[in-house]
Parts: sequence; structure tokens; C-alpha cells
Amino acid sequence: MLLGTGKFRDFTVMRAALEASGTQIVTVAVRRVELNAPGHAGLLDAVDWDRYQLLPNTAGCRTADEAVRVARLARAATGTNWVKLEVIPDARHLLPDPVGTLRAAETLAADGFTVLPYVQADAVLARALEAAGCAAVMPLASPIGTGRGLRAPELLRTVLDGAQVPIIVDAGLGVPSDAAQALELGADAALLNTAVAEARDPERMAYAFALGVQAGRAAFLAGRMLPRDHASPSSPPEGAVRLPDPEVPDPEGPL
Repeated sequence: MLLGTGKFRDFTVMRAALEASGTQIVTVAVRRVELNAPGHAGLLDAVDWDRYQLLPNTAGCRTADEAVRVARLARAATGTNWVKLEVIPDARHLLPDPVGTLRAAETLAADGFTVLPYVQADAVLARALEAAGCAAVMPLASPIGTGRGLRAPELLRTVLDGAQVPIIVDAGLGVPSDAAQALELGADAALLNTAVAEARDPERMAYAFALGVQAGRAAFLAGRMLPRDHASPSSPPEGAVRLPDPEVPDPEGPL
């Protein structure tokens, strides 16, 4: 489970949610951080980076060129090669640009970045991003911040089928059962932000999502039963107590 840092009421709530989630990877939008500002007491100072892997993201970038520039600025400022790649020209639905994402991924991977691109659930694009050298692929469950859950599980199945890198379901998850469903299908991880930050109790919701992720992964490894068209008793019929059938009264009466 990965967790974002946006939309929390304050840093205290955010830190409590990070702790409760058990996450090891935390993503931060580069444009939200006043990097190297004198006396700055902002987001980077609010998180203990000895405990978490920093994953800068390129949120707000509309083109491949913008995303590449922001990723390089993040590396220069933070020293990490990791980047969550987002190229989103669509301000209304926040859907990622597949062409721009692939172009930026090719550039950043060649430049030594550990690239985790945010994309729609498109198996052809996912394979192209793998070939470009991405460390993982992050298909959306539903549009960012909607909380609608996994809207197209069959498309996610096609992304998972034959994937050679981890598949991290990102965006649109609303409740822990959404994350469990994604991992039951075979996803390797889930990235959360809004579902936790906008919960009535973010700390408790972060813990609930941690349990959902664990349950989904355990279920996938256990292997689900095959669904059937008809009911199947869980107990054998042998040895069941049977009473004689009552006599059926004659509709014509005693005569």
C-alpha cells in the first residue's frame, strides 16, 4: 500500500494516517513543496524520510516536456531517482495522456529514473511502458478523487495478464473493499490518497485500507473457488435425518 499526502486537514492527521497505514512509500506532488526555502517548515519537513521512501510525483503537468522537467527538478532537490509520472492535460476528468505518458517515460527511464507511470487500464500501453523500462505500471481504478472503486475489473485483468512488472492500482478507490478487490484480481499494490484524507477519521480509514490490501493479497495467493451456476451443499447428503412424508389428503374427500 502506497499513500499520498494531499488533502489532509493538517500534518498531524497526515502523519497519523501514514503510521496507521503501514506504508513504506509516500508520494508527494513536487509543486506543493517549497524546496530548499530558508527556514521552510513544510511538507518535506513534516515526514520522517528515514522511515519512508519518497516518491515525488508530477501532478499538474499537462505535457511530456513539463513532466520530464519537474521530475528532473525533483531529483535535483531531493536526491531520489523515483518518480510517479503523471501527464494529465484533461482538467475536467483528470485522465492521463497515454501518448505523452509513454514519451515522458521513455525519456526518464533512459535518464536513470525509477519510473512509475499513472495510466488508464490499457494492456497495450502497459506493455509499451514495460518495454520502455518502467519499474511498475499504475492503472487507475476510476478517475482521481471520485471514490467510485474499480469500475472496469475486466480491463484490469488484461493489464495483469502477462505483466512483467508490478501493477499498482492508483486513483478512484473509495473503501477498503475496493482495494481488496483489486488485489484479489492479482494487483501487487494500491495507492491511496483522497479516500483516506477525506474520511471522517483518516487514521482509522488508513488502518482499514491496510487490512483490505492484506486480505486481498492473501485471497489472491490462496486462490478463489470456482463459481458455479447452481447451489452446492457444503455438507454431504449421507446421514441426513429424514421424516416420513405426511399423507396427501384426497381432494375428493372420504367418499
